[in-house]
Amino acid sequence: MATLTDAAEIGSRDSYLAVISTARADGTIQSSVVNAGVLADLRTGQDVVAFVTNGKAKLANLRARPQVTVTFRAGWQWAAVEGDASIIGPDDPVPGIDDERLRLLRREVFTAAGGTHDDWDEYDRVLAAERRAVVLVTPARVYSS
Repeated sequence: MATLTDAAEIGSRDSYLAVISTARADGTIQSSVVNAGVLADLRTGQDVVAFVTNGKAKLANLRARPQVTVTFRAGWQWAAVEGDASIIGPDDPVPGIDDERLRLLRREVFTAAGGTHDDWDEYDRVLAAERRAVVLVTPARVYSS
């Protein structure tokens, strides 16, 4: 059985790129590519897969149907994480997480996904202006090739 550590290790080999698959209202699948990483959920302490997005389709799908699959790959190796998503963002407020905590959480997710930045103030400004949200995926199942 694969673990989140295995998934993150595979992701680390290709810039933490992951395919995110959500379900549309008509039951078809919507997929896109994001940078994702593994970190501890600030509310529960449990390791989760996390990414930052302003993708309108992804967020709309996840609000209505939180089931999601996140697949990391490097070459022919891959690991998939299935679970339920929770959204934390300016349009999806969570009690106890104010604007400052959201700003820091976006940075934490970005760095967990291998990101670095030369101008964190600019990073914060752009993500706030774009109303980007953090998506945390609580794993129900992890499997790999």
